[in-house]
Formats: sequence, C-alpha cells, structure tokens
Amino acid sequence: MHAALKLIHQRFDAAAPAAAGAARGAEPVRMVTRIAGTTPLVLDSPHSGTHYPEDFGAACDLAVLRRAEDTHVEKIYDFAPALGAAWIEAHFPRIYLDANRDTLELDTTLLDGEWPEPVATDPAQLSKIRLGKGLIWKFTDDGVPVYQRRLTVAEVRARIERCWRPYHEAVRQAIAAAHARHGYSIHINCHSMPAVSGSHATDFPGLVHPDFVVGDRDGSAASPALSQLICDHLRGRGYSVAYNHPYKGVELLRRYGDPARHRHSIQIELNRQLYMDEETLVIKPDGMARLRHDLQDLLRLLLATDPR
Repeated sequence: MHAALKLIHQRFDAAAPAAAGAARGAEPVRMVTRIAGTTPLVLDSPHSGTHYPEDFGAACDLAVLRRAEDTHVEKIYDFAPALGAAWIEAHFPRIYLDANRDTLELDTTLLDGEWPEPVATDPAQLSKIRLGKGLIWKFTDDGVPVYQRRLTVAEVRARIERCWRPYHEAVRQAIAAAHARHGYSIHINCHSMPAVSGSHATDFPGLVHPDFVVGDRDGSAASPALSQLICDHLRGRGYSVAYNHPYKGVELLRRYGDPARHRHSIQIELNRQLYMDEETLVIKPDGMARLRHDLQDLLRLLLATDPR
C-alpha cells in the first residue's frame, strides 16, 4: 500500500462489527476509507472489501463468499492519492451489501417481515434482482444461495446505515469538492471482473470477457469522448477493450455522473486474470506490475485532460 494510503487510512466514516472470526472485544473494523484529493480526479472501489462482519450469518464458506470480491483492486490503484486523486474504499464485502446498487434494489423474499420502504420497478434493476444481485445478494455468481435463513428488516436497515449511506456520502462529497475546485470532475469507478461470466453474474452467462470494459451508461454518465480516450489509451498498451458491453455502470454512475454539468463518471472493469489467480486469489507479480504502470499512466493522462 502506498505511504499516502497508510498515512490517511485512519480517516473512516462509519463503524462496524468485528470481522467474522475476529476475537470478541477486538477493535471494531471501520467500513469506509475516504482520502481527500487536490485534483479533478476521484476514484472509488466499492467491491474490494474483505472485512466480513460477525452479523453476516451467511451459509457459504468464506472461500465461496470471497469470489464475489473485486479482490486486490484497492492495491492496484493505491498510487492514486499520491497523484492528488481523491480515494474512497469500501471495507465491507460486496456480498454483504452492494454499494453499487440503489437501496430500492432489495429482494424482499430475503426478509422475514414486510419491507416498509419503496422497492424497484425499473426493468433493468429487476433483472439484477432476479439474478440474486440486488442490494443484498441472494445467490453467488454460480447460483449458490448465500443464506439459509431470513434476514430481519432491522438488520438490513442497519447495513444500509452502516455501509451504504457513509459510502455514498463519501463519493458525493469527493466529487462535489473536485468540481468546486476545478469546474469539472472525473470520477473513475474501479472494478474487476472474472475471465468468464458466471451463471448468475449477469444477463450474459458464460461470456468470455476482454481485458477491460469501459462503461459510461451509453454516454449518460460521462462524455463519450472522455471514455474513448480511456479506451484508446488501454488499446494502445496492448489490451483488448470493450465499451459499454456487457457492463455499462450502475448506481454510482447513475447517481453521480452528470456530463452536462461537467461531472463525468466512468466505470473501469479489468479482467482478474491480468493480475491474479482466480482460484487462489494470489497476485501475479508481473501482471500486477504491468497493470499498475499502465493505469498510473492513464491517470496522468486524465490529469492532463480538461473535458469541457
């Protein structure tokens, strides 16, 4: 981890129970890291969290749960704060609560009581819920049930308050601060994807993924010219790159991308085979080094780009 991350890692937004398996009485794990930036760049990693709270109550082994992570993404981009980019990182696992979903995207069949809040009606959101990939996951990417119990309304609400709200507030504030400083902001939503899509992962099961997928919700979350600049940079480094397929970006882009107001939000998905063994989660040193070098050059390119 870069020294800047170590130095400012103490800045957190919400407390959480100890990680699963941690000793009783241990210091509580914090759920969100936020590092302020000085440039127009804001990066966030909503899915690389590895702290599994004691109240999770999942039926799967930890090794199965961990396959939902964007494992090591926070390490790939740990140079970003030294370049002046704001950085937001979730420490809670995606399979516990997915910060890249709307709070409306709740599968109420998971609950032991009636959910008193509104729920999604949008077809795209309902498609993800049917796959078991809503705000609270019902199935793993391979279709394994996450729970053998019903969740209480109170515990779902607690997850939203402890994880979702602090994470979104951190992203919102970072983008607003970058925009106020420079008159525009470039938000990079950082993800990773398996080499091959699982049976319950997306609407494209079994799809072989390229090295990168760059998404901007079909130009509604960022200037297509800015997205194409990223695609061209990555292709120039020898990577295969797709644009808006099969991943366009979801809630974090929908909520904070507004190119008409010079707020650009772009999702970057990178293939896990580039930097790690997908079975063991062990980093491939050469692949990681190449990826970090090329992404560092990408951030420097974005820092030199005014998309207005």
